[in-house]
Amino acid sequence: MLAGRQVGQMAEGFGKMVVDPGERHLLGSSASWKGIAVNLLLVVGKVAAGVLSGSVSVLADGINNLMDAAGSIITFAGFRMAAKKADKEHPFGHGRYEYLAGLGASVLILIVGIEMARSGVEEILRPTDLELNLLTFAVLGISIVVKIWMALSYARLSRRIGSSALKAVSVDSRNDALATGAVLASFALQRYTGLQLDGWGAVLVALFILHNGLGLVRETISPLIGEAPSQELVEYITDKIAEHDQVLGIHDLIIHDYGPGRRYVSAHVEMPEDEDPIKTHAIIDTIEQDFLETDQIHLIIHYDPVPRNAPRP
Repeated sequence: MLAGRQVGQMAEGFGKMVVDPGERHLLGSSASWKGIAVNLLLVVGKVAAGVLSGSVSVLADGINNLMDAAGSIITFAGFRMAAKKADKEHPFGHGRYEYLAGLGASVLILIVGIEMARSGVEEILRPTDLELNLLTFAVLGISIVVKIWMALSYARLSRRIGSSALKAVSVDSRNDALATGAVLASFALQRYTGLQLDGWGAVLVALFILHNGLGLVRETISPLIGEAPSQELVEYITDKIAEHDQVLGIHDLIIHDYGPGRRYVSAHVEMPEDEDPIKTHAIIDTIEQDFLETDQIHLIIHYDPVPRNAPRP
């Protein structure tokens, strides 16, 4: 069993993911709308720079930002649907819509990677002359800074509210910064060496994006299928229950995940058979209520009466 201070520290760690559903919806929706607005502005700037310079990689990068805006729309829709209250058809709520939004954003990452690879191969086979200008360098430089800021912001928020959808958008923003950096590097090399690396840069970045996209798809599909809970979560629940003096043992712990903030847990808890049943029932109610209020975990305890001095396994 963990010491009381250790359990408290672990609770604090889980607390970063335990956010009021209303606040969660507000934070996620706000972040999604900002992503839509910023990405659409980047689309305008990059398409203009791509047309002026004749660069296929800059145009592909602009299309990438258009897909990012679509990803933010999917994320917003996911948060909106996940915030719906439980109903007759979905008694455990709609939280898994957020997982679906994360999967949708991950699939968009793959589409962007495939499209960027295709454009890069075409440029390698049929290279075009680039018109290097200050506007193109400025647009790409600003885009890198903006995307790094977005990646860090989404990463912090995804950890705070435990959102796989925002994590996918954060990784996508990081990929965008790397992709734009590769495009900018190919421009700089061509300017000073004369080498035409526009297409090669697009292909290399596309391979990186596809690798990350496949990892995100696997990660977002896992909770939809029904993955095993982490050992950390299992230990946290069992140790927190065991903090109560009357608890003699815990077994048959089952954890169901129906979306962020929608965990349903059942456990058999052994308590003294000679204890007043009214007192025992009150203790069980206290434990269940504490989990619901502190961790947003819906806990159901099955009371197992056992002798106080019975040997423990």
